[in-house]
Amino acid sequence: MFSKKTKLLSVLVASVLVTSLAGCSKQSAGTDEKKAWAPQKQVTIMAVAGAGGGLDMVARTMTKIFDQKKIVTQPMMVENKPGGGQVTGTVAFANQSSKDEHKLLIASTPFILNHIKRDGNSPIGPDQIYPLAMLQGDYGVIAVSAESPYKTLKDLMDAAKANPASITFVGGGAPGTWDHLNIIQVARKAGVDLKAIKYNPYDGGGEALTALLGGHGAALTSDVSSIKQYLLAGKVRVLGVGSKERMTGDEVMKAVPTYKEQNYDVVTVNWRGVFAGKDIPEPAKKYWGEKVAELAKTQEWKDDLKKQGVIEMYADAKGFYDHIKAEQKIYTELYKEMGMAVKE
Repeated sequence: MFSKKTKLLSVLVASVLVTSLAGCSKQSAGTDEKKAWAPQKQVTIMAVAGAGGGLDMVARTMTKIFDQKKIVTQPMMVENKPGGGQVTGTVAFANQSSKDEHKLLIASTPFILNHIKRDGNSPIGPDQIYPLAMLQGDYGVIAVSAESPYKTLKDLMDAAKANPASITFVGGGAPGTWDHLNIIQVARKAGVDLKAIKYNPYDGGGEALTALLGGHGAALTSDVSSIKQYLLAGKVRVLGVGSKERMTGDEVMKAVPTYKEQNYDVVTVNWRGVFAGKDIPEPAKKYWGEKVAELAKTQEWKDDLKKQGVIEMYADAKGFYDHIKAEQKIYTELYKEMGMAVKE
């Protein structure tokens, strides 16, 4: 038989154990809460180009769907920071927002081109900001105004070959960036003197399109999402698209011939993706990675891609980083062929 003292001791021990376990449970829950992260204030998505272009469209579509589907519950806003063919925005983001969990950045292929070419002036590459996810791909286009005398891509290339100085191309990036390379690759196949090509850069596809429509260029080098609504409105004529095959699933673009079917064996696609600050905590990187993945799976996002005329090219952080590094090698070789020195 247990004595009263023994029973009392047993009760006390049991009470201590229960209290201890409860304490551990609270401590564990507290640790889990500390590990979890979610935005606590307004979130900003920076598009490193002006309003009206492809980057701006991505940022605004993201904020709209994040809100509509309640994927992110905090308010969101879009900030446009054009300049230097994405250099101004990416440098500012890397230097000022590296630890800001409430700010994301939208950039595209020119981001990496400005980092590897001699005159790119950008110290920022995929190791200075965090590639969160690749979102979409946008095929290149070459377009002219609806009143242009050039009816086909061959008409334009023949004129450029005969007298390169007579054709001014306009695009939304500095020389050597993606818009420029889109026209360079076609012109090279056409036998045009690449060093004699006249190319005027603007800050983003929207500004370049305005220049074309204002008579400040003979032809525009851009991408499908930037040009599609203007083609539908009858303001431009798209002479060629850089897709592998005709975009038969797109009611607006399906009549546009590819570069390849016009005997210019070139495929050009401009990726767009979302980045976070390099030094934000891992829980924040995890949160945004999961939220962007959730966004990319929504029907609303897929419908919007189709509406814009872009293709789905989702990749997670690792896949996105690997894709960028692989492209660095490809474009470096192209710059060498063009006689442009690249950064070591």
